[in-house]
Amino acid sequence: MLFRSIEVRIHVTFFLLLAWLGMAGMQAGGFGEAVHMVVLVCSVFSCVLLHEFGHAFAARRYGIRTPDITLYPMGGVARIERMPENPRQEIVVALAGPAVNVVIASVLLLGLVLAGALGRMDPMKLQGSFVQELIVVNVWLLLFNLIPAFPMDGGRVLRALLSIWLGHPHATRIAAQIG
Repeated sequence: MLFRSIEVRIHVTFFLLLAWLGMAGMQAGGFGEAVHMVVLVCSVFSCVLLHEFGHAFAARRYGIRTPDITLYPMGGVARIERMPENPRQEIVVALAGPAVNVVIASVLLLGLVLAGALGRMDPMKLQGSFVQELIVVNVWLLLFNLIPAFPMDGGRVLRALLSIWLGHPHATRIAAQIG
């Protein structure tokens, strides 16, 4: 699939994960649980895809192309042609993905609050709702990606901050060692 000149790829093992989770859901709670698990995982990976597009569009802002984004069972990778040489730009590109997760979680939370305020949803039934699960997942994606372990987003921010004072090669070595 092509979106804004970025090819979106899904690794075959992702489909194996979906099949495995569907079967596990079927065994745990029947057809309804299987559908819930598969839809939840597809929704989570939609959030991961949006996260990766955040990186790609931020890089594009600095004239850097992203040929493709690949979704794997453990996450996604935006193959950006190169990271910006300017540390401040690298910070923007690295934080753009987690910022997308903040926006997704915030919009979903606002939707829940508004639904409760408008009386369209019983606040007592919000616990464990599908939307609440997606909010929690997006918060975890945000926190996980901000771990300062290179080459994750937090590690890239750490490298960019270190490179302001130490230069790019030395900062990369330190960030990789910390990771």
